[in-house]
Amino acid sequence: MSIKNHEEGMQYRYLGNSGLKISVLSLGTWITFGGQLTPEQATEIVKTALELGINHFDVAESHSGGQGEIDLGLALRNQKGLRRSDFVISTKVFWGGKGPNDRGLSRKHVFEGTVACLQRLQLDYVDVLYAQRPDPDTPMEEVVRAFNWCIDKGMALYWGTSEWPAYMIVEAMMIAKQLNLIAPITESPQYNMLNRERVEKEYCPMYSQFKLGICTWSPLASGLLTGKYNDGTIPPFTRLAIQDHPVINRLRVGYYSEEGRRKLEKIKRVCELAHRMKCTPAQLAIAWCLNYPHVTSVIIGASTPAQAIENIQALKIRSQLTEEIMQELEKLLANKPEPVFDFRKS
Repeated sequence: MSIKNHEEGMQYRYLGNSGLKISVLSLGTWITFGGQLTPEQATEIVKTALELGINHFDVAESHSGGQGEIDLGLALRNQKGLRRSDFVISTKVFWGGKGPNDRGLSRKHVFEGTVACLQRLQLDYVDVLYAQRPDPDTPMEEVVRAFNWCIDKGMALYWGTSEWPAYMIVEAMMIAKQLNLIAPITESPQYNMLNRERVEKEYCPMYSQFKLGICTWSPLASGLLTGKYNDGTIPPFTRLAIQDHPVINRLRVGYYSEEGRRKLEKIKRVCELAHRMKCTPAQLAIAWCLNYPHVTSVIIGASTPAQAIENIQALKIRSQLTEEIMQELEKLLANKPEPVFDFRKS
């Protein structure tokens, strides 16, 4: 297919210490694909994303019990003239089922989980295979060897981690170096105006030491930063209105807490700033994430093509984030992490 870029022009960055280029905005599938969207709607959103210049699509074996991978694979196959080199796809293994060996990062589950992912996606390989969470019960050497085995067999081209503590990423890097194996090239953490500590503090020493890539998720804090919850209620058909989902249930409890109310007061002020900048709060929140120099790509979600088009405008808003605007944001957020003292430079 002919991929036409948005008028602002999508930007592409190398993912970590690799030669792989991905768009600075990526399309994620959690909750939407296989859940809120029909396969036909998913196909339209993927089409819009590609036309806007997005080339990176992120999914996981745990998304809607695997249905997210099925629907994403179908949506990509439905794009006329789309070549495999036109898109980069990442999936994650960790939560694959209820059996004793259906979760975690044992060599058995990494292998079997990846095979199942590829079957659902109907692809020969994925570009990036993630360890979706750390597994303290599996020796790190086994984890590193398992992901390298998948790479050696052509099931994946690279591997990465998601929500791993820094010390475990360093351990994986060191073991890979000792054994002459491929190290993880990227980490995928939560990052937004309300959750900054890990990306801006804990991971700081690794950016220069390992050239670690960062593909962040939840730039809108599950919709809080859009302002749709500012009046203290949860509107129907929104993410927090979803029932019987363990993650959403925890988020909803947090929303009604005292800390949640304090966050809403900050969000109201962010919304006021967005209004002055003549953009949506969502666009401002995504642009803010993009503005952090060590972020490679921001994973966004979309439930309609129009929402994808709206979110892409964050590229334009980013150029409006002057030093004065950033200082104003820092003042109202009041949550900037303290810098890490690097003993190597002392």
